[in-house]
Amino acid sequence: MSADAPPDGRADPEATLDRLVELGAVEEAADGTLTTTPAFESDRRVYRNTYDYMGDDGVATTVADLFGVDREEAHRLLDAGEVTTEDVVAYLAIQSFAEESLGTAEHAMMAELLSRIGPDTPVPAGVDERDDDTYRAFLDEHPDAVVTVWRHDCSPCDLMKGDIDAILGVVPDDVAVAGVDGESVPEFRREFGVDAAPAVLCFRDGTLEATETGRKRPTELAALFDDVYGQTA
Repeated sequence: MSADAPPDGRADPEATLDRLVELGAVEEAADGTLTTTPAFESDRRVYRNTYDYMGDDGVATTVADLFGVDREEAHRLLDAGEVTTEDVVAYLAIQSFAEESLGTAEHAMMAELLSRIGPDTPVPAGVDERDDDTYRAFLDEHPDAVVTVWRHDCSPCDLMKGDIDAILGVVPDDVAVAGVDGESVPEFRREFGVDAAPAVLCFRDGTLEATETGRKRPTELAALFDDVYGQTA
């Protein structure tokens, strides 16, 4: 049966996933792990950057245009969580990425799948990764902490990752360390006024004391940590 015409009007998820792999938007690791490709994420990033700050009215207008509903219904769908901003971003991104006509049901299923599948994390291995749902608990538990914002396709981030062992070595022993994917934590970025990567945020006694952006070498961070925490590891 065609993926565009299943009995319930929804495309088959497995067949749609195969199409996403065929299009080069998703890849599957040997262990079965699914991740989106850098090429697709470049397209998704364009739309995410636009809709992150567009506001509810702008997103509702897009939902109304895409799905042929009025603005009142669009707001209802968003308020009820039946459609999310991430769904809209994924829908538009795969439409742009595919560069071909997509069946309505297939297109909707692609957006649904892509809203749940993301790229490999840019946070270095060995660093505790947090997101918008967990960063507050981390900071509450660790009033003295260093949180670094990382991003994909970020040359300064990649350079800092090459120094990650040395960087971790200059963090004071009693200071916790975590990392966030800058593209996935709009709430964190808004709360702490960060919109660049890499960014190193130093919290002392639960308060943000310093923020440094751009590539920082271990010696520079050692000096920063000494200023904030009064000691180095």
